[in-house]
Amino acid sequence: MNTAMQTPAAATSQPPATNGHANASVTTISGDSIASSINAPAAVNASSIVERAGEPRDVDADIVIPVYNEQEQLAESVLRLMSHLASSQIEGWAYTWQIVIADNASTDDTWPIASRLAAQYPDRVRAVRIAAKGRGRALKLAWGESRAKTVAYMDVDLSTDIAQTGVLIGSLLYGGADVSFGCRLFDESQVVRSAKREFISRTYNGMLRVLLGAAFHDAQCGFKAMTAPAARHLLPYVQDNEWFFDTELLLLAQATNMRMYEFPVHWIEDPGTTVNIPDTVAKDLKGMWRMNGTLNRMRLATAA
Repeated sequence: MNTAMQTPAAATSQPPATNGHANASVTTISGDSIASSINAPAAVNASSIVERAGEPRDVDADIVIPVYNEQEQLAESVLRLMSHLASSQIEGWAYTWQIVIADNASTDDTWPIASRLAAQYPDRVRAVRIAAKGRGRALKLAWGESRAKTVAYMDVDLSTDIAQTGVLIGSLLYGGADVSFGCRLFDESQVVRSAKREFISRTYNGMLRVLLGAAFHDAQCGFKAMTAPAARHLLPYVQDNEWFFDTELLLLAQATNMRMYEFPVHWIEDPGTTVNIPDTVAKDLKGMWRMNGTLNRMRLATAA
């Protein structure tokens, strides 16, 4: 069995041992060390949200679905997720929730569909329209105005089995984790995807471990969540607004000794994905170079 990260000794509670993956102990670094190691915190400019349908609610979990030109599958995915969340609550793991559609600059009918869903299900769905593209930007803005105890996100294609949403959220609400996320690279994970995507993913995550000391195994699985305090602590310092956002978030969480719970998932690749792999790889490499400098400065700040 793979060993993920061990919960720090200072923690008084452990994330649920679903398939037995807890978090790696890392060096404690204060939030001040982040600030002194990054030129300037990345501002979350609320004015970048140009339209809203519905308002944030006081719930246990805001589950954000970032979308760009997803008119074909948005409604079906939201209704499917909503039905699962409404019917799958179990005693001891129950939580209140709201689905948040974060439309980042779609040019098709994605926003009208999102608005209609929010109007039809005002207690279950809200939507925000953002002026510029970028998954990281969408998550910063949607999470930044959340009033929930935890914030999460998943891809609109629901590639990760939504039956595991309870583990994603429950490990934060009931298990003592600060950050939780799915992993497609554990032996226990059940993954269906092309050999090309598998090779790229394993190579990228291997580079993160070797070059940046990542203790986690899968930086880019689109199935992540954080507590509200963790989000408030980390988001102002995450500079990337696109696909490297996930990696940067996890590296900063690890560097600041947050309790991280990584668990195996069932995941099926969407053959219609629109990710530009060469462009994403180039930006990821640039992000890794930048984060290497940031983490080195954080270590020096801690040692001083």
